[in-house]
Amino acid sequence: MDDGDEYAKLIRRMNSPRVVIDNDASEHATIIKVDTVNRHGTLLEVVQVLTDLNLVITKAYISRDGVWFMDVLYVTGNDGSKVEDESVLNYIQKVLEADANVFNSIGSSIGVLHSSKEHTSIELSGGDRPGLLSEVSAVLADMGCNVVNAEIWTHNARVAAVMHITEQSTGTAIEDPKRLSLIKKLLRNVLKGNGNFRSPRICISSPEETHTGRRLHQMMFAARDFEKLEGVKENSLGPYVNVSDCADRDYTVVTVRCIDRPKLLFDTVFALTDMQYEVFHGTFITGRKEAYQEYYIRHVDGLPISSEAERQRVTECLEAAIKRRASEVLLQVFYFCHVFQTMISRSHILLQGLELEMCTDDRFGLLSDITRILRESGVSIRRAEISTEDGKAKDTFFVTDVSGNPVDPKIVRLIQQQVGHTVLRVRGKANVPPESPKETPRSSLFGTLFRCRSFQNFGLIKSYT
Repeated sequence: MDDGDEYAKLIRRMNSPRVVIDNDASEHATIIKVDTVNRHGTLLEVVQVLTDLNLVITKAYISRDGVWFMDVLYVTGNDGSKVEDESVLNYIQKVLEADANVFNSIGSSIGVLHSSKEHTSIELSGGDRPGLLSEVSAVLADMGCNVVNAEIWTHNARVAAVMHITEQSTGTAIEDPKRLSLIKKLLRNVLKGNGNFRSPRICISSPEETHTGRRLHQMMFAARDFEKLEGVKENSLGPYVNVSDCADRDYTVVTVRCIDRPKLLFDTVFALTDMQYEVFHGTFITGRKEAYQEYYIRHVDGLPISSEAERQRVTECLEAAIKRRASEVLLQVFYFCHVFQTMISRSHILLQGLELEMCTDDRFGLLSDITRILRESGVSIRRAEISTEDGKAKDTFFVTDVSGNPVDPKIVRLIQQQVGHTVLRVRGKANVPPESPKETPRSSLFGTLFRCRSFQNFGLIKSYT
């Protein structure tokens, strides 16, 4: 539906979004039902609101009937409990029931790295290598820049980062054009250190508000991280993605099976939306650490995928979107267990990646110091989330050794001795091998979704008609 079409705007005003939040129908989750006029990106916006509130989506059922969009989502808090906080529930209702034109302005304010006169934004992407974040942090520290917020992703020998910096002396944005030009030049020299990647991209500015997750996905996609670099060995294990035809209904069917993790649904839905595909019907189900997704899609021009090249590109881009936020170690462990689960005892505990969380008083050069210690200890940072608030620094690092394998516990203990056990905490998780969820037969699932406008066959909504 064209946002510039006055008739479309009238239809939206006459059919404002309807949101029902139910805490009684399910024993283990809060059910959120959204019924609204569909437009491109509606599904992504709904998922984004819930994801940015750090809510976990355990199940979702999606259907589009003509221009009408219906979505039923089961959500919990990070602890697995229902969402009981009235302020959170009221906020969800307010945002999701907002007019489509208001939605963007409200929704974009969640989980974003804001632009303001208080900081300068840096976006950088290029080839990844061990110790790169340490080098970038050292350059910024040498230039008298303080990193107040940042998020860094790595995948397939590429890196993308969104960082917010301030003047160390004033705590405000850097405005001197000559200084900004020098910072950009120095950072470019650092990123050029990896010769097997084309020219790195560095942008220093104060852009409009940008959702961090969306921006990082776009930067990685622009760096073509879905393509294998020559001479770079990438882990062949990963999510299972299948793209096939549904000729009788004139759809393309996308099926995804992978390890479950936070923000998984957002990442897959964003990839489809950003590639200009509409989800007409779909399901998302999690169980025992694995997630199953199935989507019936068409391109925004109304046509299904028609060529093998396009089918391959969608497969590769979805795989990349899922892997960017996931630890390679975690993927290796999961798929080893998945393939050989009959050979492994269910009581066998396996390490699923390592997360280091640092929480301490903020000071100038802190990020440079901690990343230097990790680099000198032979630890490679695969993903990082940096934040400061009220004089406190809270940094999270997802790490492996330089070969992509689990970090030796002895090295972790040595790092903790240098930094302080109360400052740096290890949050690696141990889990039993996961059990695959039972797949719903495609014909049965599609038939149900296609026939019922309001999921009444699922027993979730009685009727909207």
